Amino acid sequence: MNTQEFTLRGEYVALCDLLKLAGIANSGGQGKLMITNGEVTVDGQPESRKTAKIRAGQTVRCLDQTVRVLSGNPA
Repeated sequence: MNTQEFTLRGEYVALCDLLKLAGIANSGGQGKLMITNGEVTVDGQPESRKTAKIRAGQTVRCLDQTVRVLSGNPA
């Protein structure tokens, strides 16, 4: 399983956008299809909301890839 980190530029990122930005999906449309097909989990739970707000500290998994979301703001 491939793990990567994604640093937020704001408070959150939409799930479909995260899949695209992390390179798991080739486009936002492909990311939405992956979510619709049940291929995506957030913190171990299936996620069906295409624009679910993904925040720092959450983990997204799709197609044997894991993305840990980090805060872009200094603590």
